[in-house]
Amino acid sequence: QVQLVESGGGLVQAGGSLRLSCAASGRTFSTYGMGWFRQAPGKEREFVAAISRSGGTTYYADSVKGRFTISRDNAKNTLYLQMNSLRPGDTAVYHCAAAGMAMPTTSGEYAYWGQGAQVTVSS
Repeated sequence: QVQLVESGGGLVQAGGSLRLSCAASGRTFSTYGMGWFRQAPGKEREFVAAISRSGGTTYYADSVKGRFTISRDNAKNTLYLQMNSLRPGDTAVYHCAAAGMAMPTTSGEYAYWGQGAQVTVSS
């Protein structure tokens, strides 16, 4: 089992940057594929990015490709999401999640979730 806690959200102007962190408890962080999802008010949760256990493979939603970067530091049990060139449409609660050995893009395949971090992008 793993517990996840996000931090780093906030209010930023369009075009700005933020970096989200997701701290994981336990000693098995490196055995999980990890992902970021987001949910805007009135919308369904959507996939943002995923990363393999080693960090060597990443995958992004088309809407964030080229602007967001997912990474992880297994020695620090931490997942990151660097968000650049932010747009008002990126406003949402961002959640990190842990899957099994894979790095799926659908929320139903993730077993553990953080409570979320609010990101608000003003125009």
